[in-house]
Amino acid sequence: MENLLQLFLIFLKVNLLSTSGPASVGLLYHEMVGKYVTESQFVQAVGFSSVLPGSDALQLAMYIGYAVDGIPGGVAALLASILPPTVIILGVTVILHRLRREAWISSFIEGLTPAISMLMLFTAWKIFQKGGSPGWEAWAIGLVSMLGMLSKKVPERILIVIAGLIGIFFLS
Repeated sequence: MENLLQLFLIFLKVNLLSTSGPASVGLLYHEMVGKYVTESQFVQAVGFSSVLPGSDALQLAMYIGYAVDGIPGGVAALLASILPPTVIILGVTVILHRLRREAWISSFIEGLTPAISMLMLFTAWKIFQKGGSPGWEAWAIGLVSMLGMLSKKVPERILIVIAGLIGIFFLS
């Protein structure tokens, strides 16, 4: 039982002090290797969590928790990993729900909308640039994808798969 509590507290601390990703992996390495798991177990856990679909941080937590104390360890690590973001989101939701009729909240949301849109556009542009110098074919795929998304008749996931397949056949 003490092992489960220690595991829970370690994953709680890691998820309170990091935003997941590489920062949490480094902190988890420091906290877990040599005390609870071997270095090879940790590397294997990181490898599996990176390959499988879904949240790397949650899969890493479950894998390490399971390696330490079986299914109860996996559950304890998972609960400690999802507790901080869940409590934060619930807290923000309660606050926003109470303040939703305030004029400044509406103005705040209206101000966020163009900023988030531009952030997404900038990110898309950066991704597009990383793919090399795009030819007319890449622009055509982007335009057709955008039109499909704007029409709201084709689900985004389907468009992404179709665009990838077109890229395989026409951009290779």
